[in-house]
Amino acid sequence: MSQVEVTVRGRYSAFQPPERGTVHLTVALEGPKEPAVHGGVAEAVGAVTERVRPLHDPGAGPVTWWASDQLRTWARRPWNSEGKQLPLVFHASADVRVKFADFSVLSRWLAEVLQVRGVRVNRIEWALTEARKTELTHRVRAQAVAEARQKAQAYADALGLGAVTAVAVADAGMLGRGLEPSNGAPPVAFARAGAASGGAAEVAFAPEDVEVSAAVDARFLAG
Repeated sequence: MSQVEVTVRGRYSAFQPPERGTVHLTVALEGPKEPAVHGGVAEAVGAVTERVRPLHDPGAGPVTWWASDQLRTWARRPWNSEGKQLPLVFHASADVRVKFADFSVLSRWLAEVLQVRGVRVNRIEWALTEARKTELTHRVRAQAVAEARQKAQAYADALGLGAVTAVAVADAGMLGRGLEPSNGAPPVAFARAGAASGGAAEVAFAPEDVEVSAAVDARFLAG
């Protein structure tokens, strides 16, 4: 019997509790006087960053990294319900991002900064350390290859072809036309999400496990 080619896709996902949480917040104000709006945002950003600096230690944390973007200002002239153009309204905003290694400190810090006028939390990005992410990526890729081999062997067994031999393996979509992932997903994907809600005295948030997934295409010969 001539050899039969079996081409399959293997996938694998692993989940890991997050090791870092990056708070993305915006300081924004608006009003009729540009100096007051600009100065209010600058003062609020200063109040936020003053609460970051004592916590910042790149190695030990609890804050391992932070950044503050340049303050932005603009103006617009709104319209009322009767179609009349109203006086200029001035706007100013700045974004601040702070990465925490200690989530209890993150919660207490959020409770403090949300008391600062103009501060709002956009999201919390949950992530792994680079070392852990690399380790997990290697594992899911290996498991994806193993899953592809098991799938190919199942096909070969159904046809009575005996053991399969791998002849090619590649990231999903790289073995030829017609094999591209329908959703355009990358060979290795990282998913993380989070939400936060502010209260007068505390902030509740729900860290979600980080998903690391891999997909590979593999070609085997059997028979």
